[in-house]
Amino acid sequence: MANNWKQLARGKALLVIEDIFDRSAYSNIALNNQLNNKLVTEKDKGLITEIVYGTVSHKIRLEWYLSQFIADRDKLDKWVYYLLMISLYQLLYLDKVPHHAIVNDAVNIAKNRGNKRGAEKFVNALLRQLSSGDLPDIASIKRKNKRLSVTYSLPTWLVKKLMDQFGEERAIKIMESLETSSKSSIRVNDPDKFEEIKLALDAQESALSPLGLTKPRGHLASNEWFKMGEITIQDETSQLVAPTLDIKGDEHILDACSAPGGKTVHMASYLKTGKVTALDIYQHKLDLVKENAQRMGLADKIETRVLDARLVHQNFPADSFDKILVDAPCSGIGLIRRKPDIKYNKEIQDLEQLQIIQLEILASVCQTVRKGGIITYSTCTIFDEENFQVIEKFLESHSNFEQVKLNHTQADIVKDGCLLITPEQYQTDGFFIGQIKRVL
Repeated sequence: MANNWKQLARGKALLVIEDIFDRSAYSNIALNNQLNNKLVTEKDKGLITEIVYGTVSHKIRLEWYLSQFIADRDKLDKWVYYLLMISLYQLLYLDKVPHHAIVNDAVNIAKNRGNKRGAEKFVNALLRQLSSGDLPDIASIKRKNKRLSVTYSLPTWLVKKLMDQFGEERAIKIMESLETSSKSSIRVNDPDKFEEIKLALDAQESALSPLGLTKPRGHLASNEWFKMGEITIQDETSQLVAPTLDIKGDEHILDACSAPGGKTVHMASYLKTGKVTALDIYQHKLDLVKENAQRMGLADKIETRVLDARLVHQNFPADSFDKILVDAPCSGIGLIRRKPDIKYNKEIQDLEQLQIIQLEILASVCQTVRKGGIITYSTCTIFDEENFQVIEKFLESHSNFEQVKLNHTQADIVKDGCLLITPEQYQTDGFFIGQIKRVL
């Protein structure tokens, strides 16, 4: 009887939450570990996913509400606190689920887990209080940054950073947009099949990428078009990177930080006689690049190699590459909508540390691009420290390079000759693309 709680969808969701919050597991990996169980029904998979991502997304807000009812959370076992957190998420946000079902499952889990006698009575009493009474008003929080932090469940440093860089009005629009669900987006590989695939998938054309299609939701990796290599899953913003390199077909291109390979295969799709050398520091990540290339029928155009991008100049001679992509390691702040745990794992100091790495990568790879060759620099973040400042500082110390001004049909994403897409503009990932050219 004691382990029956693990068979419940909510019991599995609790195990995933513990992995994420106590063992710093990535939400998608921790979730898949539970969903891959053959005994889990499709209906339960949907509920587990909703509870996990919802709880992680709204963590700060849920904790604030609970703090009004729990005098000292440290006196509770962590699993009891997380059980209350996932239950409160459901009570607040899952309109179609009866409150008694949420409370009953939580009490069942509390009763049968571990040796904590009386936990079920505490859980029952508190959840009944939460489900029947009015919750305190977040608007009553006096300090603005704290109030916005609780409202949008973002750390206060991130609220302040967004306000400082974008101003209050736009910062709030960005924060609000992160509350909405991610779209499913794909790139069609063959332009001639675009209309056919669009109709077959009942998808909408992307406002940003000419070969992009989107759907409000959907698991497109199980689609036949995907299995046949006709489409690849890629955010609309990432689809903008390869076209900036203006690939003619015979170039030798370096993809300095290639995994998992979405941009690698996109660049390779333009090649006839050329090739892409794809680097990553981990072999298992390069295996994903190979897998992607194989499915897309592009394996013959891509060569992988385990190498730290900061050491490129020590491993390749000068003038080795016509074009280079540095899709740099970054804070990933632009991915919060899809990967909500990112916001709890970063600090303001990370931006400065990452800038050092980003500049080291550029300083190394720039020594291997031929004269007249271009380097596209991209990140999935929206902060200047990792974007505009990196381009600026690189150019200050490399007089043999100049900036190439990028353009786009959507003028609102063009800034200072670079592309900066924030999440509220087109409900996409936040993303940055800049480009430099060797002139001497």
